[in-house]
Amino acid sequence: MAYFKTGEPFWSIGASDVTERLQASPDGLTASEAAKRTEAYGPNLLRPTKKKGVLLEFLGQFKSPLILLLLFAAVLSYFLGDSTDSVIILVIVFFSGLLGFWQEHHASSAMAKLLAMVQARTNVLRDGKPADILLEEVVPGDVVLLAGGGVIPADCLLLEHKDLFVDEAALTGESYPVEKEAGVLPADTPLARRLNALFMGTHVISGTGKAIVVQTGKETAFGQISERLQVKPPETEFERGIRHFGYLLLEVTLILVIAVFAINVYFHRAVLESFLFSMALAVGLTPQLLPAIVSVNLAQGARQMAAKKVIVKRLAAIEDFGSMDVLCSDKTGTLTEGSVQLSSALGVDGQEWDKVALFAYLNAFFQVGYKNPIDSALTARSRDVSGFEKLDEIPYDFIRKRLSILVTQAGRQLLITKGAFDQVLSVCSNVESPDGTVRPLSGVGTQVRDLYTEQSKAGFRALGVAYKDFSSGKIIKKEDETEMTFLGILLLFDPPKPDVITAIQELNHLGVNLKMITGDNQFTALHVWRQIGLPEPRVLTGADLLQIPATALPLRAAATEIFAEVEPNQKERLILAIRQAGHVVGFLGDGINDGPALHAADVGISVNTAVDVAKEAASIVLLEKGLDVLAAGVHEGRRTFANTIKYVFMATSANFGNMFSMAGASLFLSFLPLLPTQILLTNLLTDLPEMTIATDTVDLELVQRPQRWNIGFIRRFMVTFGLLSSVFDYLTFGVLLLVLHATTNQFRTGWFLESVVSASLIVLVVRTRHLFYKSRPSIYLIIATGVVILLTLFLPYSPLAKIFEFTHLPPMFLAALVVILVLYVAGAEVAKKWFYSRL
Repeated sequence: MAYFKTGEPFWSIGASDVTERLQASPDGLTASEAAKRTEAYGPNLLRPTKKKGVLLEFLGQFKSPLILLLLFAAVLSYFLGDSTDSVIILVIVFFSGLLGFWQEHHASSAMAKLLAMVQARTNVLRDGKPADILLEEVVPGDVVLLAGGGVIPADCLLLEHKDLFVDEAALTGESYPVEKEAGVLPADTPLARRLNALFMGTHVISGTGKAIVVQTGKETAFGQISERLQVKPPETEFERGIRHFGYLLLEVTLILVIAVFAINVYFHRAVLESFLFSMALAVGLTPQLLPAIVSVNLAQGARQMAAKKVIVKRLAAIEDFGSMDVLCSDKTGTLTEGSVQLSSALGVDGQEWDKVALFAYLNAFFQVGYKNPIDSALTARSRDVSGFEKLDEIPYDFIRKRLSILVTQAGRQLLITKGAFDQVLSVCSNVESPDGTVRPLSGVGTQVRDLYTEQSKAGFRALGVAYKDFSSGKIIKKEDETEMTFLGILLLFDPPKPDVITAIQELNHLGVNLKMITGDNQFTALHVWRQIGLPEPRVLTGADLLQIPATALPLRAAATEIFAEVEPNQKERLILAIRQAGHVVGFLGDGINDGPALHAADVGISVNTAVDVAKEAASIVLLEKGLDVLAAGVHEGRRTFANTIKYVFMATSANFGNMFSMAGASLFLSFLPLLPTQILLTNLLTDLPEMTIATDTVDLELVQRPQRWNIGFIRRFMVTFGLLSSVFDYLTFGVLLLVLHATTNQFRTGWFLESVVSASLIVLVVRTRHLFYKSRPSIYLIIATGVVILLTLFLPYSPLAKIFEFTHLPPMFLAALVVILVLYVAGAEVAKKWFYSRL
């Protein structure tokens, strides 16, 4: 039984009463009680995913309407007395399904292991102690510990808070962070004004807090909205391409199959046999293994990318990753080492002053909000601060861009602030020099700004430090950050990675252009860019962006390399503008406010050390932050996409041509050109080499430039190579009928051999734009092709020949078959050269 009904206004009930109803305590649940509640309420997911059993996963291979119709016809045929053919059809369909099941099951298992590496987590109290758990393990009654960058795991009531600001844009559409406060509100309070409640789907911008979980999963406000709207993730270009390709084949199949069935019935051939033939033809035309091969290929690519420290959260994003031609990123950790170090703490005279370093240390040491590399750098060298006691704190936020603490020492209370230079200087009225002199800022403001500009141009990131004596109590508010005394500047540096220029050149060779989006000032950004050795860039600042009209921004943004002094809410606007200019944009983000930009990009990329909200929004997660890792991932993504497209080419060349020829031949022959069982066997054998395509090598030019789905290109390919295949099919018909005067069984055996062997060989031709012998296929593809050809040639002479109604063929036909196959491969090479020369 639920502690609270769905939609019950828990925000109108006091915290103690809510805790009592949840049978919990402010110290959280015990581990054993949490396990019981997990069993009772299930995982904390919007749509709990029930893992399919192996049997259901296997049966899912036969859900295609064509397969079901074929199975129905086979069973009907069995009861009408044709048991042999029925059993053969059922066995072939079973083995086709088994092949698809094995591949997809292996792929899904591999993906589950990869995704487990980058799952988001949250902090709760269990057995009275903080515990780091997966979001889906949160249950009603859990007490969640909140901090900047963390996601809200469920709908909660606030118990404690300190300057807690939450981004609720995903739920309410409100673009500005909402400050949360504990208390009791009326039951009819609108969602956006429930300041004492926290909701799944939102995240903490700054501050700290403690909240008790009331509703999880589908029972949350976000879950109810999602359930009503049946929200689906937006379709990627890869998924759209697969869908359009399926429509193309469906149209061709329906027209061909209906026409063949109608004409066969018109010629007074047996209706059931004609129906079985038409269904088998449809199965031959339709690439049933497309979902399996796509899944296997993408999963294989995901495993290869994981080996190169790139985790794919959504398989369809691999194509977007490979298509990317613009990468937007901050400089920290990508262009630079990502290890911020303190160089100097300068007074306003430009000389080292320990008081600046001490006050900065106190500020970083006592703050309890979101820990960042700057605070780590400031506290890297330990100091004795035992004489100081922290009283209060105003956390950092992206509007003020500063952090303040209140400390006391020997009865003296100090408000100490550090942050972005301009934002700290803006709340100061005085300046203190190292000799103890305090002067009005108005008299030395120009000197202080000149010092900041000089150090920024030298490549340092400069932060301001200020303080004031505070005697108005032991609680501080943002309004208290005024009339402060400016102390000095902290100089921080993050050296460029030694091999970053090589990684950038590799990205350029892959057709990916780098753009830097940073909140740092333009001087620091330019210094890093030049220090790396990159060409002189075009620069836009956040202030410039405010002046550029929306209609002009796409072209300006696409032509700019550095965006400096950018506000967090401007990142999304930049990403969308560059996309509007016709580019496929990747965005690498790991910060609290990077979520909207990650969603706006064609491919959102984050790192495993990022805040949870960034990892949740990303489709690709890097185990290491670096352009070299990204370049390797792009290369692998393009290789994966290229191999997926190869299967499409194979399915639309020889296979399509053979089935088209079969349909045509059935119209003028007095017998069916192939029996339904023979068609299905042809389909099964030609699919075997294609199952190894995920392991195939890829020509260099296919990974050097971004590749995209192009249904028009695929349609032209299908017509060109399908017709070529049919030409040689009809040549085979002529040899069999006019030269060898073949019997019905000889005709079917001969054409079966030609169909399977030619379809297997053509795989080696269409997999590359070069001459087939100049592009070496993978060893697995060579072995699979060889095995299928040998097995096909052996079948007419094996014990299975009688079952499939094959017969021996005269040596003359085998010799003619070799000639036809050589001419077919040569013709395919000529057609390929002509086809690609017209692009």
